[in-house]
Order: sequence, then structure tokens, then C-alpha cells
Amino acid sequence: MVLQCVIALHAPTRTYECAAARGSRRPYTAGLIVPTGVGAAIGGYAGDAMPVARALTAVADTVVTHPNVLNGAQMYWSHDAFQYVEGFALDEFAAGRWGLRPASAQKVGLLLDAAIEPELRLRHLQAADAARATLGLCVAAHATTDAPLGVELQMSPSGASRPDALLAAARRLQAAGCTAIAVVARFPDDEDEEMLAAYRAGDGVDAIGGAEAIISHLITKELRLPCAHAPALPALGLEPGLAPRACAEELGHTFLPCVLANLARAPSLLDGSERPLPGDLRDSLDALVVPADACGGAAVLALAASDTLVVGVEENTCAMAVSPERLGGGVVRVRSYMEAIGLLAAHKAGVNPACLTPTVAPIADLEVPAEPGHGRSGRVSEEPGERSELGAAAN
Repeated sequence: MVLQCVIALHAPTRTYECAAARGSRRPYTAGLIVPTGVGAAIGGYAGDAMPVARALTAVADTVVTHPNVLNGAQMYWSHDAFQYVEGFALDEFAAGRWGLRPASAQKVGLLLDAAIEPELRLRHLQAADAARATLGLCVAAHATTDAPLGVELQMSPSGASRPDALLAAARRLQAAGCTAIAVVARFPDDEDEEMLAAYRAGDGVDAIGGAEAIISHLITKELRLPCAHAPALPALGLEPGLAPRACAEELGHTFLPCVLANLARAPSLLDGSERPLPGDLRDSLDALVVPADACGGAAVLALAASDTLVVGVEENTCAMAVSPERLGGGVVRVRSYMEAIGLLAAHKAGVNPACLTPTVAPIADLEVPAEPGHGRSGRVSEEPGERSELGAAAN
């Protein structure tokens, strides 16, 4: 039986349930997911969920997250606690089918779309050389697709029309010894003007992010290699009213620096056939934090009925519109990421979160069902000299 705690928040009519206490004193591992391309209020832009990931490291020994959280174009943040995992691989990890092996360095291969113009291509090659010269990263080789990938942007579906060309170039890099793949695909210039204006003003959906996820999913699924994507786009004109969350995307000529820096330390992906090593991560998520409206993802569905504490953050609204209630339970609602971090701190410490509120409910009374010939309370009547089963069990 799993006992759960019911905690009253500052709104009198509101409660949330805390998952069962941790059964281990191993290092605390938390997952952080913000789906891309769904207009998330936090994480809907390049890198604007990074402060959440950084704050989580104060509580969690390991934070397993994905490119949409940690990619900020020219902006990135390295931390020993971060495990940078492509979205498909993260879902497989949450489901227990794949494991993660933390790595100090990956041999990164750069995959370039044949559709990229010569000047824009050179910008990306120079970004790779800069990562080698200034960060000391092992960006080992680059390969160009044998045909343009033909990336198309639509609200649904998006993606590349030539996945065969994408995979062929990725396999060439893998054959050359590359252990992680950074993809740069040429994205179309004719993005909807109204959507772009709304996005730059801080109120829109990133259609590019959804297409990027499809590209990286394919390589990770087929080759089981860490992968992330940076779009190739011409620079936009200067916009004085640019929203702060959009600024990271307009600082330079390429989104590649964050991808290379993060992939260089991404964990290797395990399918279970490898000899286990100390430090491997398998079935080890103590908690998972997601937007409350994004509970329809594969990782949440896999973990909602498990012992993992799954937390849905209400303030991070998005267009996905799959609430915890649609799952029938298993997800704890909180208002903010600050509240989520507090809940994880209590969970890690083994503290009942109810004891952090002004009102603590009394211990639950599990009444024994009444049976014929027994008292109304359900307790078994005892004859002199006899002990009931209840009494024996209590002793």
C-alpha cells in the first residue's frame, strides 16, 4: 500500500497530494521537461527555462533535461549536475527502456544541410572552430547531406522532407567515430509575419522548435546517439522593442554554440546490452517537473503511476492543454517553479510537506470494516482470555 499525504495550500479549497517517501538515500535525480513548439510561458524561447534548471541544481544532485531547456543560442550554462538528453531519449529513459552514462567528453560531429548558402555555411564552420579553439571541445568532423533536407514549417506537422539524406550524413559521422551529432538545417525564410512579430514581442509559438525536435528525434531513435539541432537562418533586422526572452536568439549569426557546448558533455545512451558501470542512470528519476498543461507526454504517462514524484507547474501555461486531471491522478499541482523546488527539497530530505504549512492534518484513521456480530466501530469483540487478530497485530 502506498500512503499519500494531503497538503492544504494558502487557497482554502485547494489541496495537492505528495508522492510516497523516497525509498533510497542515493543521489537525488530530478527530470525537467518543457515541450518545444507549444508556446510555453517559460521555455517557449531559446534558453528561457535555463534559470529553472540552474535553480534545480540547488536541490537535485542530477538534473536530467533536454535541449529546449538548456539551448540559448549564444547563451549556455555548464553544470556538473546537468544531463543533456535529446527528447526521444529522455522519454525512453523515463520508460525504463534506455539508460544514461554520464560522460566528460563526447566526440561531436557537425551535420550540415546541403541547402545552407555558402556564407551561412561558413559562419557555422567558424562557430565549430571557435568551440574547438576557445572551449577546447572535441568537434571532430563535419559532413554535408547529399541533398537539401527540405525543412518545412507548419503548425502541424513540420519536419524534413528528406530524412534519408539526414540519416545518411549522420551515419557517415558515426562511422568516422563521432559519438554525438549536432545538426544544422536550413529553415525557410517565409515564416508567417504576424507570428514572427508576436514571437519577437514575447507572445507567440516557436514553430521552429517543433521541426527541430522531429529532426533530432529521428537521429537519436535510429542511431542511439546524443543529438541536438541548431537552425540556419539569416539575421533579422534590429528590433528596438524586442522582448527580453527573444534576445538570445538575435545576438549572432548562429544558434550553434550552445548545442556544441551541451553535446560535448551529454551522457551516452544505453539500451541495456552494455555492462553496467558505477554512475549509470537507470530507473532513477526521483522527481519529474513539467508544465501542468503538458501532462500528455510519453515521460509523464510512463511515470504518473510510478513512485516518481511528478509535479505540474500551473504558471507555465502552454497550448498542449493536457491537464493532470485528464490522467486520472498521479501528478502533483503547484503554482510556480519556486513552489516546485520547495516540494522537491522536502521530498529529498524526507520531510512531510504537510509539516511546512500552518495546519497539519491528524493521522489518517484506517477503520476496520464492520462485520456481523462486531462492534459499530468495526473492532473485534474479545472474550475473556482471548486476543483478537487486531490486538495481536498491534502488539
